[in-house]
Amino acid sequence: MEKKRFALKKLMEAVEKELLHKPNAKTLDRLSMLAGFQDWESFQNALHGDADAKTNYNT
Repeated sequence: MEKKRFALKKLMEAVEKELLHKPNAKTLDRLSMLAGFQDWESFQNALHGDADAKTNYNT
């Protein structure tokens, strides 16, 4: 039983560490593209400013 408790504790520590890990810029850019933006900065501008995804496709 003690081995299971120790293994569970280690697993929870690993999960917590990963949840607290901030994604890198490349990952954030890719996630932003899924939402229809060119990059993370454009996404942030749309969230906190007056830009939207349409501005990414204007020529």
